[in-house]
Amino acid sequence: MKGTLIFVAVATALALPVAASAQSADVAYCKKLSAVYRAYNEGSDPATSIATALTKCNSAPGASIPVLEKALTDGGFKLPPKM
Repeated sequence: MKGTLIFVAVATALALPVAASAQSADVAYCKKLSAVYRAYNEGSDPATSIATALTKCNSAPGASIPVLEKALTDGGFKLPPKM
């Protein structure tokens, strides 16, 4: 039992930085998508789903990225490379 507890603690300690790194990469990519969208749609009012995605890159990049990718590809834009 003690060995299992130690294993779980070590596995958790090793997994947290990886999860944080992946999340920060998603936030950075989402912000890059947002910047591209804003640059090419300056002055226009985006659809509600896109406006929500633009504002939620920090808190929900996993939900925002697909919305922004679709908006850009539907507009004929090439997506920036993922980091």
